[in-house]
Amino acid sequence: MKTNLTFNYNDVRHLIYEVRNRLFPDYYEPRESSPLFDMLPIGYIDELRGQIMKDVRATYEGDPAAQDFEEIICCYPGIKAIINYRLAHKLWTMNVRLIPRMITEWAHSETGIDIHPGATIGGYFTIDHGTGIVIGETCVIGNHVKLYQGVTLGAKSFPLDKDGNPIKGLPRHPILEDGVIVYSNATILGRVRIGRNSVIGANKWIVSDVDAGTKVT
Repeated sequence: MKTNLTFNYNDVRHLIYEVRNRLFPDYYEPRESSPLFDMLPIGYIDELRGQIMKDVRATYEGDPAAQDFEEIICCYPGIKAIINYRLAHKLWTMNVRLIPRMITEWAHSETGIDIHPGATIGGYFTIDHGTGIVIGETCVIGNHVKLYQGVTLGAKSFPLDKDGNPIKGLPRHPILEDGVIVYSNATILGRVRIGRNSVIGANKWIVSDVDAGTKVT
């Protein structure tokens, strides 16, 4: 991995376009290549394609309005945001910091979906509609999780150091286990655990653990 690259915002933007084109050349037109592409491990595009196709399949199976995979890849903002997140998260795990934040902020401006690259998100992830979703840095999301528009997975409070400044890096965002569904405009705050196959109804405010299989309506 190259660590001494100089770059600007256009390089990051071109990296996003280049990755999307290499993932789905039939749907995303080629753009100017980015020198940042060389940061990615050999074979990573195939790995990322496998991850994204699981997300596409989950979206197709969970949305009666979806006609086919092509429509989801081309039109669904959630998939664009997830592509950016998974790319950014890969770089984050390689101890790259600024570039992943820029990648996810590009998705934020493009789709209204704000996913911190430090969050850990499992496979078959679905974002339905998506506008206004916020996923914090230390969130842990399992497999087959579905979020609707306006969902916030945030922090409830910030422990302070002796100088009164927030202590960085502490787990402070929710854990969503496999199969959780969170409906529109629900807010889940703090290091709470939402148990497997639970359903959080629209507009709910959650600040404590939810047992597996629970419906909060």
